[in-house]
Amino acid sequence: MIYYFFALLTAAVILLVNNPRSEMNRWAAFFLGAAAIGGLTDVLIRFGYNEWASIEQLLNHTLSPYGILVFSIVYSELVTVKRVRLYLKLALLVFPAWMMLTTPLMPEIRLNYRFLLGWAAFYYIAACLLLIVSLLRETNRRKRRNRFIATVIIVPTILAVLLFINIAAVVAPDLEAFRYVSLFIIYSLSVALICTFIYGVLGVRLRFEKDPLEGTMKAVSSGAVQLNHSIKNEIGKIAISSDNLKRELADRSPDSLSHLAIITSASEHMLGMVNRIHSQMRDIVLVEKPFKLDEMVQSCLAKHKGLLEQKEIHVQEDYDCRPTAIGDPVHISEAIGNVLINAAEAVETGGTLAIRLEREKKSVRLTIKDDGKGIPADQLERVFEPFFSTKNRSSNFGLGLSYVYNVMKKSGGSVDVLSRESEGTTVIFHFAAKNIRFG
Repeated sequence: MIYYFFALLTAAVILLVNNPRSEMNRWAAFFLGAAAIGGLTDVLIRFGYNEWASIEQLLNHTLSPYGILVFSIVYSELVTVKRVRLYLKLALLVFPAWMMLTTPLMPEIRLNYRFLLGWAAFYYIAACLLLIVSLLRETNRRKRRNRFIATVIIVPTILAVLLFINIAAVVAPDLEAFRYVSLFIIYSLSVALICTFIYGVLGVRLRFEKDPLEGTMKAVSSGAVQLNHSIKNEIGKIAISSDNLKRELADRSPDSLSHLAIITSASEHMLGMVNRIHSQMRDIVLVEKPFKLDEMVQSCLAKHKGLLEQKEIHVQEDYDCRPTAIGDPVHISEAIGNVLINAAEAVETGGTLAIRLEREKKSVRLTIKDDGKGIPADQLERVFEPFFSTKNRSSNFGLGLSYVYNVMKKSGGSVDVLSRESEGTTVIFHFAAKNIRFG
């Protein structure tokens, strides 16, 4: 049982170290810690610490169901208001607290297993239902996969704990429950370990998968700032020298003036390129305020009306809802504009661009779909990387979707890109529920 203790405790520490600010990770670690202490019982008794063993058993039986239910409430995102979640946590603490206060520990622990089963069964089943419901209601492809993995890892083991520990303690008290429960724990830990490296579990894979992308963006942003400073200084020197030479050579060599004009034009072009790169790679600072999301989309379409008309692109608009969003309208408008330009450039003359704004539970998603040439499968997973582009590199810096990714992440949302060659590309903006207001 000591191995069981160290395995669960290690999992709890990994979750906390990975993202200590995440409420979800903190409650997952709390549950794993409460479950882990159940593995200390035999060790404490073996060394004669019977009183401590009794306390440890009580904490294990009461805090485990409480911890998994609160974790499921947070993880499911079905209760989005923080104050409501706080009230739920306090209300659900009543039964564990009551049991800890009323359970005799001396001369030996006397747990009321019937009372424990009465509320713990509700907690465990409710936790499983929350995980399953959140999985069924999830529409974001990436999140749905992660919810499926979490459900497969957690639900079977929780039901096994309920059956072999709580129910068995009432109907078959002599059953060696840990022998059966340990098999499910091994199953959960094994699946979690495998999925951590392949897909990610409760955000742990972010260190291996997403952090490199974010780290790359930060590194590029920092490098762009330094490069901009250096290039601007050098271009400034060239511009000053060009002006001086113009004055000196004005009456002497007309041919030299034409060469200087070329130098000046090239310098201005270089400066424009540097400024454009910097504008999309600098650290994004949001200035949030309310705005109508449907009106913003229409405004973006109006800005790019010339390009759309030039290519005779047919635009289909479908506004299933017209919500108010809380965010930075400048950056979000620029992000939507980038996607519209990409879509317009991808379709052939006379193509179609479909835009749909629809409700997604308590939030919304904006879908921009084109019937262009699409993105090859081997390039699709790299579309958010800075400086990666499927277009002509001489006219494109490969920063547009990196910028979109950063804006949506900073805004609390996300963005997905779906594409098939010769069939077109779909970009989906997922806006955070906390930043959406209806009515």
